Amino acid sequence: MGNHTAPKTAGLFRRLTSLTYDCFLLFAITMAYGVLLLSGQILLLGVDGALIHAPKALEQWSSMLGLYIVLSGYFILSWRKKGQTLGMKSWRIKLETNEGDAPSPSQCISRCILAPISMAIGGVGFFWCLLPPSYSCLHDLITSTRVVLVPGNRGS
Repeated sequence: MGNHTAPKTAGLFRRLTSLTYDCFLLFAITMAYGVLLLSGQILLLGVDGALIHAPKALEQWSSMLGLYIVLSGYFILSWRKKGQTLGMKSWRIKLETNEGDAPSPSQCISRCILAPISMAIGGVGFFWCLLPPSYSCLHDLITSTRVVLVPGNRGS
């Protein structure tokens, strides 16, 4: 038998610091999305038309929904590929199922819906990871996932 121990759950500080790192990339993605929207307006309305265009509520809501989908796509692709976003890689944490497998697409999508809600209600869903026995965020528990520490590379 091997010396197999359960991976250690990532703490709140490491999770939030990782998210802070990811926010820099999310900002760049948001800027690129804005350039894409503006380019589309210029193509459709011309430069002068784009300058005076006042978007209606439906346009505003649809562009915000599009931004949410694009930003969620970053997380979903990162989690599905290696279980880590760029910030998670920097802070040596990883998303996996409770069984240690890669999260499913539905688990990733659910996390993208639940984590912002966890943050929006005063961070309550995130502070949940301070409580025993699992030390998991509320969205981890609901989606049957966990964020664990990745062992460091020794000797590199």
